[in-house]
Amino acid sequence: MPQSSPIALALHGGAGARAGRDYSKAEDHLRQLAEQGREMLSAGRNAVDTVEALVVEMEASGLYIAGKGAPPNKAGYAELDASIMASGSDDRNTTAFARNAGSIAAVKHLKYPIRAARAVMDDTPHVMLVGRGAENFCTQHGLEFVTDPAQYYVVPVGVLPEEMTQAELGHGTVGAVALDQAGRLAAATSTGGVFGKLEGRVGDTPLVGSGTWADEQVGASCTGLGEYFILAGGAQDVASRVRYQGATLNQATAGLIKDVGRLGGDGGVIAVSREGEVAFAWNSDGMKRAGFGPDQELFAATF
Repeated sequence: MPQSSPIALALHGGAGARAGRDYSKAEDHLRQLAEQGREMLSAGRNAVDTVEALVVEMEASGLYIAGKGAPPNKAGYAELDASIMASGSDDRNTTAFARNAGSIAAVKHLKYPIRAARAVMDDTPHVMLVGRGAENFCTQHGLEFVTDPAQYYVVPVGVLPEEMTQAELGHGTVGAVALDQAGRLAAATSTGGVFGKLEGRVGDTPLVGSGTWADEQVGASCTGLGEYFILAGGAQDVASRVRYQGATLNQATAGLIKDVGRLGGDGGVIAVSREGEVAFAWNSDGMKRAGFGPDQELFAATF
């Protein structure tokens, strides 16, 4: 009988946290989600269902710059992005050794973008849908749209109301990475995008490899100024540092963020390895985060 893998989980609620502001509500929420994720994974749920469910909770909460907490673009409406990726089992003797991914970008007023990304992954031969085609796909699949934007969207925790429309390039994202008992890794990321973005702007979040990655060794989710994560290689760069350089997970995440900083950007990344290691790195004031692993007690923190 095959031995089950250790379970592990990492969550983030965005790396745009600013020193001196109160993120206790978000920390409490992330701790609850980490506990929920631990229960799901301990019960044998697979990694991809787990990360999707936890990201949906973050999108619905209004506590983060994603889903209900999305800011308007310069044209005055919310455009949302998300991606999800899953590896197969790490057992090379099975046919489950595979990868799959889905994403959506620049979709107007979609309630739960991560569900749309999952539908692209499961129900199409494609990896990414954008704009009007993505919106039509979501409508056909019965996914929920916001019917009254003026009443639905809220100001996230740690953000001033005027920043939602006046701040330039303020940022936030939500993400989850999990390792399940079968040794499968999955990652999911969702965002409302940076403040003051141009209509149609797409950052790293929906780009598989930049904002989200999960192969047979490492899963990762990024948050920050997406343009710089794209230029630095993003989530897949973390996996490549582990695979080709032999870096530890902490070295790999720190290396990506160092490159983002060299380019002039800021943000953070979370990652989980197939051994159950969890790693967090950021170069902004703080990153709302939570997680656990076989050698990491469940925690939640910002700074």
